[in-house]
Amino acid sequence: MADPATVRTDARRHHDPQVRGFASDNYAGTHPEILAALALANGGHQVAYGEDDYTGHLQRVMHSHFGPTAEAFPVFNGTGANVVSLQAMTDRWGAVICAESAHINVDEGGAPERVGGLKLLTVPTEDGKLTPELIDRQAYGWDDEHRAMPQVVSITQNTELGTVYTPDEIRAICEHAHGHGMTVHLDGARIANASASLDVPMRTFTNTVGIDVLSFGGTKNGAVFGEAVVVLNPDAVRAMKHLRKLSMQLASKMRFVSVQLEALLAGDLWLRNARHANAMAQRLAEGVRGIDGVEILHPVQANAVFARLPHAVTERLQKRFRFYFWDEQAGDVRWMCAFDTTEEDVDAFLLALKEEMAAA
Repeated sequence: MADPATVRTDARRHHDPQVRGFASDNYAGTHPEILAALALANGGHQVAYGEDDYTGHLQRVMHSHFGPTAEAFPVFNGTGANVVSLQAMTDRWGAVICAESAHINVDEGGAPERVGGLKLLTVPTEDGKLTPELIDRQAYGWDDEHRAMPQVVSITQNTELGTVYTPDEIRAICEHAHGHGMTVHLDGARIANASASLDVPMRTFTNTVGIDVLSFGGTKNGAVFGEAVVVLNPDAVRAMKHLRKLSMQLASKMRFVSVQLEALLAGDLWLRNARHANAMAQRLAEGVRGIDGVEILHPVQANAVFARLPHAVTERLQKRFRFYFWDEQAGDVRWMCAFDTTEEDVDAFLLALKEEMAAA
């Protein structure tokens, strides 16, 4: 038997906390105010599975943002929030219309279809945004038994390409979808960044304009983990509690999810974090615009910058800073800023980019 003294390891830091990249806002750590909230919720016993005081108070906090009919169902992650939402909004024969670039279509491993048991009907877009006209490319065949029935339109705010819907654009989508007897889901993994970009409350482009169900994101905005399905229209869903459990998204110690969302939303932490991340993306974009040979591909409206540069430059630059290709064949890349990105981080990255472009 091994000597425990030889295999035991103490908790220790395994990374350099000064290193930051531009790969994803998921790379960022946790905001200190959220860590403090977790410590506050710790200690003693609280009822499990959402009957705790923190989850109860989260409901009141959500009402302040999304109105008195809003009901929040905390879950572990964004994929879980989207799958549970769409399951609750569709029948076994139902389909969801979404942009071809939507996270539910590209980055969730087929979970909406394999786990949720629904069909995705995708539409190509130039900027990641759906319109009533684009929706109509898939909004047909409700009486055709050979075709999955369109029942939900799902949009992302802000979009996977970093663009932001205006409230009027979302209102038009909701009115159009509701006119066809469909409901509307909003993937709000970065909803705070969209609100900061538009400089309006989140309700202005959600329940006020007709969104039925919202996937509210916390992880990308400073939480350790945790998102929530926020039901804005109770008539749009069925059996949410049962579907959350069935989809393995029911946390036993739910207070530790709820207290993080409360810490974000009870004050202005959610907005401070998002405004800062957006501002760093603007600083990055302004610096990039002054570098010959680098093209910005989409309007920089939130905390993402999409650019095109020589393939060899990207490969060298990736050895200095972490970030991803978006379309490797075309040479497109994505640079993300987070709540903890600093001006010094951005300036150091811009200097490295200039050096690599000069070397090219």
